[in-house]
Amino acid sequence: MSAHGDVDMGHTVAGWTGTALALIGFTGAGAALCAAWTPGVWLGLGLVAAAGIVTWLLHLAGWGKPSGPRPRSAWDWRTRDTVARTGHAQCLGCRAGGPRRAAAAAPRPVPAESAGKEFDPAPIGRA
Repeated sequence: MSAHGDVDMGHTVAGWTGTALALIGFTGAGAALCAAWTPGVWLGLGLVAAAGIVTWLLHLAGWGKPSGPRPRSAWDWRTRDTVARTGHAQCLGCRAGGPRRAAAAAPRPVPAESAGKEFDPAPIGRA
């Protein structure tokens, strides 16, 4: 049991890498601000922006996690997400990864035979 209870906190390689880069960038920008070094402030803020891009790319490469809770066997931060190649449903990062990934990640209606209900052709999430 962790200090946070029995929950999936989502610790991943993408999350840790992005957090570390953003922390270094903010620290550098703050130190440059105190030293009145304008280029250093911009370099630090550039590193913060790069942290977001690196985190997104690592998520697309499978080193992030899908939305929602994961099974206990996937809680280790080094666990690779094998579904990331096709995209995660309801994931803004996957939809921003391009049209093929967005189409693969889009939720699809369940056929009536497998659902045991009347088929609703409206996309999932619309009323």
